[in-house]
Amino acid sequence: MATSHNPREAGPKPPFPQQPQSHPGSVHQMTPSADHGETSYEGTNKLQGRVAIITGGDSGIGRAVAIAFAKEGADIVLSFLPEEEADAEDTAKVIEKAGGRIAKVPGDIQEIETIEKLISTADKHFGRLDILVNNAGYQMSHEDIQELSPEELDHTFRTNVFATFLLSQAALKKLPPGGVILNTTSIQAYDPSPQLVAYAATKAAILSMTKSIAELAIKQGVRVNAVAPGPVWTPLIPSTMPAEKVKTFGANTGFGRPAQPIELAKIFVFLASDDASYVTGEVYGATGGRTPY
Repeated sequence: MATSHNPREAGPKPPFPQQPQSHPGSVHQMTPSADHGETSYEGTNKLQGRVAIITGGDSGIGRAVAIAFAKEGADIVLSFLPEEEADAEDTAKVIEKAGGRIAKVPGDIQEIETIEKLISTADKHFGRLDILVNNAGYQMSHEDIQELSPEELDHTFRTNVFATFLLSQAALKKLPPGGVILNTTSIQAYDPSPQLVAYAATKAAILSMTKSIAELAIKQGVRVNAVAPGPVWTPLIPSTMPAEKVKTFGANTGFGRPAQPIELAKIFVFLASDDASYVTGEVYGATGGRTPY
């Protein structure tokens, strides 16, 4: 007999200890550690035989999505920055231990060569492409708008917005009817923090792009949706935010805690599967009760 669990107690709560990391951070330096579904997630073959490209798959939400998709039967093309190789290798080991197949593709998705390699790797290694998860993102926190340089603004938009568009454009040449594109937007698209001006603006752009591309993609039978997380316990937090904000991260939600990455991955599994066959152009919020719309 199934038992219910109090969602307020489903993950660690703040205060969290000081743990400064350099960007982009590592899952191995997080205290407490994050749950990516390594042992907690059990698949039910919802994605059997499908091939998925997942960007930012070394850690955080991307890692959890990769692990969950693999446990659901999907083959994984994992995209990550070269400096994130250690975390990516760890993700690959979890997937392979669970019996999944994975092809790792290091590279910067700002570069068209990396985008082309991700598409060609899916074809070369697995013979097809069914799912694209645009998850990789760059953020940096600033207390003063004058601290945000033109170079950082350019970098944030190229990583978060340009790459999402270009990967979607390239994937739509390969995705068959029944294919899926999933984007990671954020509560920041609706309720932007002044310290995250650039990041919040990119997440609003991704939300808009999700809806417009969905209308085009459905003409070839491809569904396009997005997930809008609130606070999630990932390496991006200690590597980009002030120590005081890290200490209280997630305390302002109804749950009194941040989400664990695997909690978001379950939504991606639903949207990628045939369970969501009548869902496109939608944004699924998982904000801990803070959804402002």
